[in-house]
Amino acid sequence: MCRTVPYNLCIIGMFFIAFILPEHVYAGEPDDKKPKALLDCRYGSSYGQTDDMTASEAFPSDDVFRPLLADPKQPQFFAIVQSTRDRTNNTTSNIGSVAIGENFGFYTKRQGCNGWQVGLLTGIFSQFNLDRSNAELINTDFVVGIPLTWRAGNWSTRFRWLHQSSHLGDEFLAANPGFKSLNLTYEEVEAIVSYDYKWARMYVGGGYLVHREPSTINRNRVQWGFEARGPSMRTRILGGFLDKLILTPVLTADFKSIEEQNWIISTNVLGGLEWSRTGSLRRFRIMMNYFHGYNPYGQFFVQTKVETVGVGAYFTF
Repeated sequence: MCRTVPYNLCIIGMFFIAFILPEHVYAGEPDDKKPKALLDCRYGSSYGQTDDMTASEAFPSDDVFRPLLADPKQPQFFAIVQSTRDRTNNTTSNIGSVAIGENFGFYTKRQGCNGWQVGLLTGIFSQFNLDRSNAELINTDFVVGIPLTWRAGNWSTRFRWLHQSSHLGDEFLAANPGFKSLNLTYEEVEAIVSYDYKWARMYVGGGYLVHREPSTINRNRVQWGFEARGPSMRTRILGGFLDKLILTPVLTADFKSIEEQNWIISTNVLGGLEWSRTGSLRRFRIMMNYFHGYNPYGQFFVQTKVETVGVGAYFTF
């Protein structure tokens, strides 16, 4: 579908077409018919309010900082199929990208959604060449870190220490004997500041490599982005138990500028629909994806420029 028009126009068009699917918008329903949502401080609408109850608990089920959905290295669960153009050698391929990761909260102390939380994040990011009969494994990144998050009203922040190690697939190395492999591993400290206002969210921050191999890699990066969430809707086109599902249009973009890449900006844009259920923290998204910049995964980030367009399924628990 996206072969006859520019990738970015196709993605934006698909996003707005999705608005015609739902049949009901909550704003038009009587109050007694609107689902009573479970407060999730990652997506809650009460950021500017103060709850009288102070909670101090272990293993919280949510967080006070919303994940950066469009960040390719955000620990989360997804599976994406992408048409990829290698801008370095002008070749194309079909790539499957999967991730398994989550942010597990250890302890939180908050009043309503205002407060702080500390946890553990883990993530595995793998890419496969779908043009090969055995879906050749290209690369896997292993990520582990300690996030400290905080919220006060519409403002929220995330500080984290992060370790990453990257490993090329044996099949990839066998098929590319001349590939110059690096022993890439690093530890990074990061700070992100975010502001939520009604349906929009903006964030900015950066990171610094406190340790890296090879040691010649430059240390600094900056990052910024936005997220726009449309009005929540209920779809009844399938009927039955699916009536209880809530539908929310989402458009988000992430931008990174890394010193090692001469500060060239890499852009990742996601647009699509999010399904959730009243009384549950779980969310499911179908998102169109467009990326333009340096390959964000493994040791390719210092030597390969790509442009990709694809579609994927994203899961939040």
